[in-house]
Amino acid sequence: MYEDHLISALLKRIDELTLRLDQAEEQIVALKAENSELKARLSSNSTNSSKPPSSDGYTKKPAFAKQPKGKHGGQIGHSGNTLRQSQKPDQIVRCKPTNCICGHAFSEQEMELSEKRQLFELPQPKLEVTEYQIYKGTCPDCGLSHKGLVPVGVNSPVQYGNNVKALAVLLNIQYKLPFKKVQLLFGDLFSCPINESSVYSASLQCYKDLGQSEQIIKSKVAQNNVVHVDETGLRVEGLLRWLHTASTNLYTYLFVHDKRGGQALQSDKSIINSFTGWLVHDCWGSYFKFTGTKHALCGAHILRELQAEIETGQSKWAKTLKTFLMHVYEMPFQQRALQRQKIISRYNRICQFGLKAEPPPIKTPGKQGRMKRTKARNLVERLIREQDAVLAFAFNEEVPFTNNLAERDIRPVKVKQKISNCFRSFKGAEIYARIEGFVSTARKQKRNVFSELCHTFDGYNFVTEGVAK
Repeated sequence: MYEDHLISALLKRIDELTLRLDQAEEQIVALKAENSELKARLSSNSTNSSKPPSSDGYTKKPAFAKQPKGKHGGQIGHSGNTLRQSQKPDQIVRCKPTNCICGHAFSEQEMELSEKRQLFELPQPKLEVTEYQIYKGTCPDCGLSHKGLVPVGVNSPVQYGNNVKALAVLLNIQYKLPFKKVQLLFGDLFSCPINESSVYSASLQCYKDLGQSEQIIKSKVAQNNVVHVDETGLRVEGLLRWLHTASTNLYTYLFVHDKRGGQALQSDKSIINSFTGWLVHDCWGSYFKFTGTKHALCGAHILRELQAEIETGQSKWAKTLKTFLMHVYEMPFQQRALQRQKIISRYNRICQFGLKAEPPPIKTPGKQGRMKRTKARNLVERLIREQDAVLAFAFNEEVPFTNNLAERDIRPVKVKQKISNCFRSFKGAEIYARIEGFVSTARKQKRNVFSELCHTFDGYNFVTEGVAK
């Protein structure tokens, strides 16, 4: 009897210890995953995550290869923009020799042009003031009064011209100078410190004048077969808002919205609702809800995520896949088309190897919802699920490998926020988005931005040329 009781107690103890061991193993797995995640977070930088290079601090690597010792000039691969002599100088100063030591004075026939040297210099900047004197007269025969006409837009006794407004907008929007800095610059250059309210009024007028231009740019983007999209957070009135972009090689469309996901992408501001071409993005889940479009993922983001797993030293498949994707990217398109099945098969094998290598999802004790997955597990599952979007660049010649175009178009607003910290009003953010999109479009099409802003205040620009009012 005693022996049975002892055996029962031992079996019960064994069950308890087994349960505790199972729980301990689950905790160990969870802690290992958490430890790995924290290590990855500490070691994350611009090469293995979505962090910008500016966040790397003083450990940031140079963007270009170091110049060989003793070599000067631009970086390797930089095309350069060397200052060259002008064929039509504004003024010519003739430097003639003095008399010879023997006393002979040189005549014009005895001298010839030896060389030319040109000095590029700024003239003394100043504001040109034009006064319109308006005369009126009364007809001696019928008694009717007549008054002289002034140019359209000259409505006040004193006001700034369109060129001044265009410069103020350019400095504030494109060059990210706050209102106070624009005021100081005008004071230093022209001895005429423009009011901060005048800078805002000029931006608001430019925003209104660009309404038609923005609609044309939006339609041009929507008509393109390949569109790059991205989004980034903004601080507006102390709250988080979102700046969205849809870009092509020739056009940039920007808009601000309260939301990042579906509400913004399905709104009237977005072009995605009716878009049926290639949408290049960074795998934000809301984009995949649009089934009428074809999706292509940014290869640069995938490579950075793979690099993060490589640096942990625990994901051999990540290094293999990164090497494979770079090999496919460098392969001529015709060769990719011929080896399509081979490329897809190889991609699948690497991903399946990664799926087996990464720990399976685990249930976190005491928590409900989705099972816990490591970052690497999430990555490999996503690469399998979105295989067509990952390899879109390989078999469609018009699809690029990266989403860098949208990244470049949306990056200026981060500089704007670093300088000004936030937008004081939602309208201010909308003004910035519309004008910045127009300026980016002008630069893509090799237009002089200042001239186009001046034309905009005059009522037309290169986007609206030939469009009926």
